[in-house]
Amino acid sequence: MREIDKNIIAIGWVSFFTDMASAMITTLLPVFVVYVLDESVDKLGYIIALATFVSYLLRILFGYLSDRYQRVKPFLIFGYLLSALTKPLIGFSHSYESVALLRALERVGKAVRSAPKDALISAYSKKNKEGKSFGFHKMMDVSGEMLGSVIIVFIFAYSSMQDELLIREVFYWTLLPGLVAVGVVVFFVKDISKKERVKKETKIDINRDDYRLFWILGSYFLFLLFFMSDQYFLLRAKELGFTLAQLPLLAIVATLTQALLSYYSGALIDRFGAKFLLFLSYLFALLSLVFMHYDFIWLGFVGLGAFTVVSLNAMRSYISKNARSQGFIYGVFYAGVAFATAIGAIVIGKLWTVFGFESAFLFSFLGSLCVSLLLLVKLLREALKTSDIK
Repeated sequence: MREIDKNIIAIGWVSFFTDMASAMITTLLPVFVVYVLDESVDKLGYIIALATFVSYLLRILFGYLSDRYQRVKPFLIFGYLLSALTKPLIGFSHSYESVALLRALERVGKAVRSAPKDALISAYSKKNKEGKSFGFHKMMDVSGEMLGSVIIVFIFAYSSMQDELLIREVFYWTLLPGLVAVGVVVFFVKDISKKERVKKETKIDINRDDYRLFWILGSYFLFLLFFMSDQYFLLRAKELGFTLAQLPLLAIVATLTQALLSYYSGALIDRFGAKFLLFLSYLFALLSLVFMHYDFIWLGFVGLGAFTVVSLNAMRSYISKNARSQGFIYGVFYAGVAFATAIGAIVIGKLWTVFGFESAFLFSFLGSLCVSLLLLVKLLREALKTSDIK
């Protein structure tokens, strides 16, 4: 931990409290939409798509503005505050349209802060330690998610309220950790220093050197197009008979896996390279789909957690080490994730609603497998080319 700057530690705590609140929403949202509001699975897909699209697409704008003005803290304060204030309002929703609107607005807050936050972590990372820095941050992130899920478990275990009323009450209480996160940003997170701003002034313009990053970014985007969202994993568990009290336990399994792997996956990225770890994350994802299909739900969530943390750490570290205009490239990254995830969520939701889970699974698994094989071929070609040069 000595290799982690104290400013990165502070922003880690911000993410800890923010994702505690987020987990209290996302763990219960599929059940709230499909069973409380009595909407179909494709409506859940629309909510996932809109929220993801808004969250990720707008990051390219705020990534550019972060590069342009070399300031991150104002974006962080506004972004975290907007998310903190909108999450509890979902508890007042009585239609999928209002849920979609509020989730989109809450995700605007994430869009405002995400690319500038990554640029800040990169700025305060020590040389050749970017993987560990992003790994530490993701560890704090998922630890907050895990605590949020644990809180839900205890609430459902000891409350006598009806399920619908209890879910809405949980949504209301997300305001508290959200405001704590805002307080940490205001009082403990420092903006990028003048020295770092001077160093980054040459990184504002995009040039051809950054184009070489796009093939690995494209691989990740295409994979996300096919891979099922965690919301669908939770919905599948509910279809198989898991109770409201058990669903948070599944989320805990996924986030615990992320917490255990995050820091050390970052260290492995520094040692073996981001592209190799990205391919490894694809294998975790494929296993998670297989486990879910054959009703090994617990193992499915382990694979889901492993894919999520390893792939995200690999991509963020890859950009940090190779991009000249980091804020903008982070924005491009998040915009690509927006399109891919949104389209994938809609397609999978439609397939599930019209043809059933089996069709949705085949679309997800076969598509993900093809992308994995394409990345493997690319990595093997690069390895052979390197060996020939030597």
